[in-house]
Amino acid sequence: MFSNCTDPSALEGLSWLACYLTNGKHLTAYASVGTVLFLLLVTAPAALAFGFAGAVAARSRVAPLRWLGQGYTSVVRGVPDIVFFLFFVIALDQGFEWMRHQVLCPDWSEPIRRGNDFVVCPAAKLPLSTAPQWVHETYGFLLAVLTFAIVFGAFAANVLSGAMKAVPNAQIETAQAYGMTERQSFWRILVPQMWIFALPGLSNLWMLLVKATPLLFLLGVEDIVYWARELGGTKGKVFAYPHPDWRLWYFLALLVFYLSLTQISEVVLGRITRRLSRGQATFAGEKQRKAAA
Repeated sequence: MFSNCTDPSALEGLSWLACYLTNGKHLTAYASVGTVLFLLLVTAPAALAFGFAGAVAARSRVAPLRWLGQGYTSVVRGVPDIVFFLFFVIALDQGFEWMRHQVLCPDWSEPIRRGNDFVVCPAAKLPLSTAPQWVHETYGFLLAVLTFAIVFGAFAANVLSGAMKAVPNAQIETAQAYGMTERQSFWRILVPQMWIFALPGLSNLWMLLVKATPLLFLLGVEDIVYWARELGGTKGKVFAYPHPDWRLWYFLALLVFYLSLTQISEVVLGRITRRLSRGQATFAGEKQRKAAA
């Protein structure tokens, strides 16, 4: 990055360290921090959408829809995350390719399953072998987002379902007595008030999501855990910047990053909680009323 970094062997001390921390691989590692943050920003609303759909389905009067919502929350929550991330992504990828294969290659006569191999026609591959590298990386990232959203959406569905039940039923009955339909009372009374009851559970779920981002490493995405292991490992004389095993220092940097992220999250979530508690018949709402009196 700096002009004096052209010959690392001639550097010493802080100059060597400055050039080492600003070489191409480190800049890519710094960009992977953005990958983790972008995953959180995309996955959180996606998981919330899955969770809301699951919670609404679980309380539906239509039996098949209710079974689907209850089955989604029970099955996904019952499967260990590591198992889900290792095998579901493969099944999801193969499912997409199988659907494309049925549409794009109807005349294909060879079997798709060949022992442990899954072979589809070249036109059905996702992404295509001729696609640039950024397409492969984007596809892998989107699979990761979808997997995270499905897993954490099941937990969010359980939280939101409990929050809906916590809203006093008398308010729903009052809304219906004033002439509101069931749909109107759901969207105007139940949904706005359930968030204060759901926020503690959703806050914990957000923290779990933050801690789960290193699972990107298992999905083949080059995240900060991948680069910490890659850059911190022993580098011999064949490398431009040889050094002993520094993984301890890289993982300590990861520790600081995640602790900082959780601390910022706690501050933001605390402010949201205070905002939503205003005027609510909850402990936090009563505390605000007493403080204002």
